[in-house]
Amino acid sequence: MRFYDRDKELDVLQQTELQSRTNATFTVLMGRRRVGKTALLMHAFDHDEFAYLFVSKDSEAMLCRKFQDALEQQLQLSVFGTITRFRDLFELIMRASVQRHFTIIIDEFQNLQKINPAIFSEIQDVWDRYHTESHINLIVSGSITSLMKRIFENESEPLYGRPTSKFTLRPFSIHVLKSIFADHCPEYTNEDLLCLYMITGGVAKYVELLMDAGCYTKAQMLDYVCRMDSYFLTEGRDIINNEFGSDYNTYYSILQLIAGGANRRGEIDGALQKDCGVYLSNLERNFNMITRIKPMLASAYSKTSSYEISDPFLRFWFRFICPFQALIESGQMQLLRANIDSHYDQFTGITLERYFQTLLMESGQFTQVGNWWDRKGENEIDIIALNEFTHEALAAEVKRNENKISLDVLKDKVNHLPHAQFGKYRFAFKSFSIKQM
Repeated sequence: MRFYDRDKELDVLQQTELQSRTNATFTVLMGRRRVGKTALLMHAFDHDEFAYLFVSKDSEAMLCRKFQDALEQQLQLSVFGTITRFRDLFELIMRASVQRHFTIIIDEFQNLQKINPAIFSEIQDVWDRYHTESHINLIVSGSITSLMKRIFENESEPLYGRPTSKFTLRPFSIHVLKSIFADHCPEYTNEDLLCLYMITGGVAKYVELLMDAGCYTKAQMLDYVCRMDSYFLTEGRDIINNEFGSDYNTYYSILQLIAGGANRRGEIDGALQKDCGVYLSNLERNFNMITRIKPMLASAYSKTSSYEISDPFLRFWFRFICPFQALIESGQMQLLRANIDSHYDQFTGITLERYFQTLLMESGQFTQVGNWWDRKGENEIDIIALNEFTHEALAAEVKRNENKISLDVLKDKVNHLPHAQFGKYRFAFKSFSIKQM
């Protein structure tokens, strides 16, 4: 699959590279596993003088040897003798950048923590001593969100405040996802698009796998996921293993409960027989794996809330793959596939709702997009989109089958919205179904 989109990100990287010719720059690039960080960096600096250094899980001495070879081959940066400490290698790079401009990319930067926890303090010391005279364009990239946040956003960490630029690479927008699909299969249906969104959520690697395999229909995609050699069968576990430490089992159990429908705090605490408040907070704020859903404009302390898995792929994986490892181990892939079919319409009803919420937010017309329900559960609105500047608002009902949508019922529900919060908004009404995708 060819390189798609990322125009804004490429512009940021190119502007930063230009700045680094006169002043040293330090860019932090974060993003979930397989979202396309490495591909972006390779594309951005394809014609520039740069060295790509991948932090593998080696000893510090072995890693330095690999980096030394890469610097000599890619930058012709002569390194005399054998360097066994990262500090010495980084100081050599910074000294060289005083006289010469180049780009250094350090991928999976957070892995340095496991190799030698002191490395970040050593990087701080060397950077502080050389960066005012340097012409380096230093870029560090990482896919374990919790560690990257801790390294660069925790005030007690040595590298806090050192980066000159920091951004997160997101999955492809729905517009780009549709463009990619149309390039590969112009005759795709909306049902096919919904399935592609459900499985990939716009994550570049997942989209590439399906497109390169010629899986363009709903049936082909689900068949591919349920193959005995499928990449998708183990991907969810790999993501979780990378993120979580010693509390792996508790986090894993919480995600399984949420995927299975036990998505309220009391239900989760009861199922695990423990107070899960800290775990839920970490999953939401540090790992970015769950989202707390509350009625639009409700208080931050509202008890009328539930949780859902934020990432579309993980939502799918924990619902249809994770609970059925016994089927996978015994090779009964046809039963795994049949179970997805049995619950597909119900599951994709919520997926369709999230699809249109995402689409409305990406439109740039609204500042908040969410849903609303009252405490009694008698009135529920699938989508409310607000523009806090113009006071324009949209209320929408979402169903797979448009014949099941009544705008009159929707208007009646809007009349039950609290006037104190919503009285200043002028509402328009819309129905969304698979036909509007």
